[in-house]
Amino acid sequence: MIAKSLSCTVIGIEAYKVDVEVDIAEGLPAFNIIGLPDTAIRESRDRIKFAIKNSGHRFPRGKITVNLAPANIRKVGSGFDLPIALSLLSVMGIVKQEKMLEFAFCGELSLDGKLKEIKGALPMSIGLKEKGVRKLILPRKNLIEISNINGIKIYTFECINEVVNFLDNDLEIEPQNKNAGIKLKYKSKYKIDFTDVKGQEHVKRGLEVAASGGHNVLLIGPPGSGKSMLAKRVPTVLSEMTIDEVLETSKIHSVVGFLSPNKGLVTNRPFRDPHHHISDAAFAGGGANSMPGEISLAHNGVLFLDEFPEFKRNVLELLRQPIEDGKIRISRIRGTNVYPCRFMLIAAMNPCPCGYFTDPKKECHCTPYQIQRYLSKISGPLLDRIDIHLNVPRLNYEELSQRRKGDTSEAIRKRVNKTRKIQMKRYKADSVLFNAHLESKHLEKHCVLDKEGEELLKMAILELGISARAYDKILKVARTIADLDEKETIEAGHISEAISYRSLDRDFWMM
Repeated sequence: MIAKSLSCTVIGIEAYKVDVEVDIAEGLPAFNIIGLPDTAIRESRDRIKFAIKNSGHRFPRGKITVNLAPANIRKVGSGFDLPIALSLLSVMGIVKQEKMLEFAFCGELSLDGKLKEIKGALPMSIGLKEKGVRKLILPRKNLIEISNINGIKIYTFECINEVVNFLDNDLEIEPQNKNAGIKLKYKSKYKIDFTDVKGQEHVKRGLEVAASGGHNVLLIGPPGSGKSMLAKRVPTVLSEMTIDEVLETSKIHSVVGFLSPNKGLVTNRPFRDPHHHISDAAFAGGGANSMPGEISLAHNGVLFLDEFPEFKRNVLELLRQPIEDGKIRISRIRGTNVYPCRFMLIAAMNPCPCGYFTDPKKECHCTPYQIQRYLSKISGPLLDRIDIHLNVPRLNYEELSQRRKGDTSEAIRKRVNKTRKIQMKRYKADSVLFNAHLESKHLEKHCVLDKEGEELLKMAILELGISARAYDKILKVARTIADLDEKETIEAGHISEAISYRSLDRDFWMM
C-alpha cells in the first residue's frame, strides 16, 4: 500500500511543493529515502523510527521506500520528518489517508515524538498559499513566526500524537492565524536616537538627505569622530516598514534562522555590520545549500561596512551588481538562486592608513604614496556607486560639552517620510521608489535645473573632472535636496550642496 502527503522545501527563499510517497513492501527490513534528499533528510530515518515508537505506536516491518517528488529538485532541511512519519502511520491504518490529503505538513521530530522548530516556516507558509494550499500543519514553536499570514489556515502542535488525534477528529482546534489581519500593526522601536550624537550637524544633514532619497553614503574621518555612532542611527530615521517589506525581509531572516522567537517578524529596518574579514559566501550568499548572505539580510535596511578599505577587494566588488539591480544572483553547481538586496549602503573609512590625515590635533605620518595606495583599495566603479561622501571631523571640547542635542530621530523621520511620499507620487508611473533608483532615462524628465543651477553644474564638471556616473549621482542627490525644500525645479543651492557631498572627487583627496 502507498500513502501520500504534501510537504514543502525552501530553495533560496522560494518554497516548492513536495509530494511525499511512502511504500512498505515485504522483504528484509530497510528504510530508503529517494528524490535528491540532503544529509539532514537521510538522517531522519532514525529520528522517525524512534519518534513513532516512543509515541506509543508500532514501527512497521519490511522494506520502506520514501519518494520525495519531483525528483529533479534537491530537498533540504529537517521539515520532512513529520510528513514521512504520518505517511508511515497512514500505511498502517492509524491515520486516515483522505484526511491527510487536506493538509500540508512540515516539522522536525525529536526522539520522543515532539515537534521541533524548523527554519523557513514563513516562506513555506507564503509559498504554499500562493500555490493553492489552504491548510498547513507546523510545530508549535513556529507559531509567532507564521501568525500573521492570511489566506491559509495554519495549525500548530507540540507532538506527533496531537497531530494524529487532530487528523482522526479526536482533537478540535482553531487555526492559529485566524486573526492575522489584526496583528499586522507594528511600530518600529529603537533604543538609540540621533540626539545621542553631539555636534556633526553637517553630517546629520547629509545622512538626512541620504535617507530621504535612498542614497549610499561614505563617511570619512579620523578614529573616534563618531562614524559608527552616526551610521547605527540611520535606521531610526527611515520610514516605517510596510507590510510587504516586513514579510519580504522576514522571509530572508526565517530561512537563515535569525527571526526573534518572541517577535516573529522583522519590524525594524535591518542594520547589518559584517566584519572586514568576512568571506565571499558569507557576504554575498552561497554555501552548500546557497543561503542568503549579509547583503540580502540587509534588504530594506542598512548595510554598514566599517573600515571600508580593509575589506578584501573581491568582497567589495560583489557590491556592484546589487547596488545597481537591488538583487543578487548566486550560481552554484546545484542551481541558481536570486535574492533581493535593496539596501542603503553606509561605508566608513579613515582618510589614511594611520587615520589622522585630516585631524588638526594629531599629526599624520603617512606619505602621499601610502595615502594614495590606501584610497586606491576602493575601485573607481564602486566609488562612483556611492552617492554621498561626508567628512566627519574630530569634535572639539566646545562641541562635546554642549547641551543642545539637535533634532530627534522622530523629527528627522517626519521630514524623510514627507520627502519619500513626494518621490513615490512623482515616480508612480515609472515604477521607481526613490531618487537613488532613477535611471539615466529618467533624469532629463525629473531633474530639471534652473539656469543658475546648470551653470554651476557645468563649472563643477570642468573643474573636478568627475565621471558620467558621478554626474548622475549629483543630479539625483540635488533632486532629493530640492524635494526636502519642496521645490520642483532644482536650483543652484541644491546643486551646490550636492557637489559638497562628493569630496572624494576632489584633487584634495587624491594627493
